[in-house]
Amino acid sequence: MRFTKTAAAAIAAITLAAFGLAGCGNASTATSSEDDKTITIAASPTPHAEILNKAVKPIVEKDGYKLEVKEFTDYVQPNTATEDGEVDANYFQHKPYLDNFNKEKGTHLVSVETVHFEPFGLYPGKTKSLDALADGATVAVPNDATNEARALLLLQDAGLIELKNPEDINSTPKDITSNPKNLQFKELEAAVVPTVIKDVDIAALNGNYAIQAGFDVTKDALELEKADGLAAKTYANILVVKEGNENTAKTKELKKALNSDAVRDYINDNYKGAVVPVF
Repeated sequence: MRFTKTAAAAIAAITLAAFGLAGCGNASTATSSEDDKTITIAASPTPHAEILNKAVKPIVEKDGYKLEVKEFTDYVQPNTATEDGEVDANYFQHKPYLDNFNKEKGTHLVSVETVHFEPFGLYPGKTKSLDALADGATVAVPNDATNEARALLLLQDAGLIELKNPEDINSTPKDITSNPKNLQFKELEAAVVPTVIKDVDIAALNGNYAIQAGFDVTKDALELEKADGLAAKTYANILVVKEGNENTAKTKELKKALNSDAVRDYINDNYKGAVVPVF
């Protein structure tokens, strides 16, 4: 019995010591987290990652931060990575897409800054001009709700279709009231649309995917959103973080850097109208 009490006392002492070490470890981790100067951000390769690596990185490094840019070629993973805390922020999307993503996926992501606008365009595939489109021509469009609506609005601007509400940013193919050329729609994930350009008559492309596909946006587009139109106000690309992180030091640093003169100059000098700063 005496041995058992002694052993129990020893075990209790070891347990307390272990809790004490764990507590020290947690405190150390908290301090380490507060002192963390590495900002991780998810982005599409073009133009977002280019802007971050070429123009933003020097600014944050001067302020004592390290910037790590993780590139994604789709429009889903950057948001899930931000929601899961794998990255501090993302930069690739516009507000309507974010709002729809939150609604569909149950995520808690918020916009904290607008940065630039990428004119959405119609680009030639098998058919090289809009006038040459034959009856029943195929148009590849993004299949997510916001970008498909954007494509439909642009087709309307080009005089190819008419919509029930000409300014409805939630339009779907069901809202088409006139389609004189009997256009057929090939609905695909936005990242896939540029890969089928040779198999369709024309394609509706987001600015970043048009650049990646090798198009000169201002020269090759058959129809392009206007920089002073509804689209520019609605579809500006934004800096996004998880709700609760709007006012962290890292978020404030990214906001300051992305809305700097250096970033504005980089965009204007390198994209020649394919990317337009909105700050």
